Amino acid sequence: MIREVDGLTSPTLKHLRERWWDDAFTEFVKDTLQPRPGRKILHVGCGTGTAEVKLSRLRLTQVDLVAVDLLVDRVHTAQAAARAHNITAYFAAADACALPFSTGAFDSTFCVAVLQHIRDVKKAVGEMARVTRAGGRIVAVEPDNSARYFYSSVEEGMRAHDAARRFFAALTAARGDATEPAVGPKLPQMFAQTGVEPLSVHLFPVSGSQLGAISEEIWDNRRTNVSQQIAKAPDEAIRRLGQDYLKVLDRYSVAARAAGSAFVEIQNALLFATVGQRGD
Repeated sequence: MIREVDGLTSPTLKHLRERWWDDAFTEFVKDTLQPRPGRKILHVGCGTGTAEVKLSRLRLTQVDLVAVDLLVDRVHTAQAAARAHNITAYFAAADACALPFSTGAFDSTFCVAVLQHIRDVKKAVGEMARVTRAGGRIVAVEPDNSARYFYSSVEEGMRAHDAARRFFAALTAARGDATEPAVGPKLPQMFAQTGVEPLSVHLFPVSGSQLGAISEEIWDNRRTNVSQQIAKAPDEAIRRLGQDYLKVLDRYSVAARAAGSAFVEIQNALLFATVGQRGD
């Protein structure tokens, strides 16, 4: 799984699902969820419908797919995407920590890059376990955001990475979004604590490397992304942090171009996919 991942524009992997969700990952989701005719599958945190579109290409038949997300506008976007691809699925707005379904309602339940944004991860895992029948599959795929790797061959690149971390950390704290950054590797333990037997853990690298000049389009995208985040910042102190980061980013782009063919930038993150089975 090799896809663009940019720690200079995003502190987590959640909003990059469309970039790293490839056919091999779709096959993994299908194989672990074990969709069979007549079964009901719940997708927690459907976002804009990436999973539904990807899974539809496998031509699953006679499977009831239900997808929920906390934000109503994302539910509407996912519904529109499903209709555009002639996908039969049911969508609703719901909180992962209080799923509006009866106990044992689904044969399989899964989430991808969602728990990293929930404060009470154990409660959300417990809800996924509750709505899954005994013997049913539960799959959760999450990163370790505390261990994302970044390397640049020029000093300005490492400074830009540090500035990015400070800016995004301030944004996260101001929004009250403080969550467990290393949720991915902790999932097997949380599964066991909520009545789910951990069956396996699969690692998916999300990596990117650049040798030689980075295109102006990428630099422009980085500046635009950061500028948009600055505009949404809740106070002046964070906006100043963002402006300082932009200045460092500009110096990085100059140094990278000056390095020419000797320039190197490497980024890597890991997704931890935990597969479990609901106990009796």
